[in-house]
Amino acid sequence: MNTVKLQSIITCPNCGHRKEETMPTDSCQYFYECEKCKTVLTPKQGDCCVYCSYGTVPCPPVQQDKKCC
Repeated sequence: MNTVKLQSIITCPNCGHRKEETMPTDSCQYFYECEKCKTVLTPKQGDCCVYCSYGTVPCPPVQQDKKCC
């Protein structure tokens, strides 16, 4: 059984700011506000959440090969 990683570094595509965040295990995160430039990120087309689009690690359901949200 693979261990699910809960930490992911989100990189803002607007300003390049990076921040490590803890991903929720019971829901998807559809919105994320960059603390530096205040841009509100949403998932890219085809992705279920901001971690799958802008993070270094995909969300926990995707890591477990489950349907996300």
